[in-house]
Order: sequence, then C-alpha cells, then structure tokens
Amino acid sequence: MLEKLKKYLKQLESNQQLILNEINNSKKQAEEVEWANIYHDSIRGKKWLEELPINVGRWAGNYSFFYVLNRILNDYKPKKILELGLGESSKVISAYLDNYLTETCHLIIEQDENWATSFKEKFTLSKNSTIEVLPLEQCVINNFNVNSYNNFAKKITDTFDLYVVDGPFGSDRFSRYDIISLVKKFKPSHEFIILFDDTNRKGEFETCEEIKSILEQRKITFFSGYYEGVKGSTIITSEKYKYATSL
Repeated sequence: MLEKLKKYLKQLESNQQLILNEINNSKKQAEEVEWANIYHDSIRGKKWLEELPINVGRWAGNYSFFYVLNRILNDYKPKKILELGLGESSKVISAYLDNYLTETCHLIIEQDENWATSFKEKFTLSKNSTIEVLPLEQCVINNFNVNSYNNFAKKITDTFDLYVVDGPFGSDRFSRYDIISLVKKFKPSHEFIILFDDTNRKGEFETCEEIKSILEQRKITFFSGYYEGVKGSTIITSEKYKYATSL
C-alpha cells in the first residue's frame, strides 16, 4: 500500500511540473505576440523595413530581439557594427545601412562558407556589409568543449560601437565565447553596446556573466538589461548607451 502511495505521489508531482511548464510556455507565447506588435509599431513608416522579408524565431532572433536591434540602430546610429553569425539580423542591419546609416560599416563573421554563398544568392547585402568566413572549431573553455570561430582573436582585433552576438552554433557551456577576446581589450573610454541573443540558455548566460565580470575587473562602468519573449536576449552597454537597457 505504501509503495502504491509513493508511486501515486511521484506521478502527481510529475503531472504538476508538466502543468507548470505548459503555463510558462503559454506565458512566453503571449509575451512574444505582444513583442511582435511592439516591433511592428516600431518600424511603422519605414517602408524598407516593413517590406523586408525576415523569418523571425526558431534559429533566428525572436521579436523582442528584433525590436531591440531596431531601436538601437534607429536611436543610437552605431558607426561600426560587428555581427557574429550571418542571418536574419544581417538583413535588418544591411537595410539600415542602405537607407538610414549610410556611413556605417558592418562586419559579419560566419562559420559556414556554403551558408554564406546561399544567403548571398537570395539576399543582396549593403555595399557597407562584409562577410568574413571563419570556420568552426572546438576549443576548451573552463574545461568544457566550446564551439568557436577559427583564429577569431587574431583576425578580429578592432573595436566597434555595436556587437551583435548570435553565432557560432551554441554550446552547452560558455557558449559563443569568442566575444570575450574583444571585451578583454575594452578601455574605460570605449563606448559600446553588446546585444547577446539566446541568453535564456545556460551557455550564453554564462558568457554574459563573464563579460560583466571582466568589465567589473577593468573598472568599466556598464549597464545591462534582459528582454524576453519565447527566447531571451541580454544587452550590456557603456554609460553613453545605458537607456538601451530599458527600451
């Protein structure tokens, strides 16, 4: 009898967790719908954005991510942009360069030559957007195997106003760690915005926490915010751009 009771209670606990998960998923879906409306309101009047064919969600950023990206580009007008991962956000940035930020330079780091070729066959990037392919490799970070761009730290040494981190492929721990090599070069005078996608996941969250730790160690004032729909993204900024954390 006691064993049956234990089994029943265990099943009940499992069912409760399933219900809680469903409630949480439904809440995130509702938030995503709200973010979709907010995003579409934010691009109203920009025909070149309204008609831009982008695929939101799944492997690409979600609506909260694209809303924040749009506001950053519109409000803060970055002159130099580094984007890790070629995809839907590349289209948005490129459209801005063709229509609004005509003096801005945009460097995209991509891991897959075939994907870069396929992308360019379907979409024409701005003349101010450049793709550099750095193949995927595995490196060890804090005793964990992590996907990384080959030779990233040697190839990418410049500073940028906006860093969009959505590549390479995610890792279970300390994901998309390449950005760390650039953050370690920041000086207190450097003004920056880092938009880091998928930080609802453990690996990306850990890397964001390490970014904050490095900035603290270097006594660089920073501000951070978190935007969430079905997925989450984190923004970390210098003093100049602090209001981007609460758009």
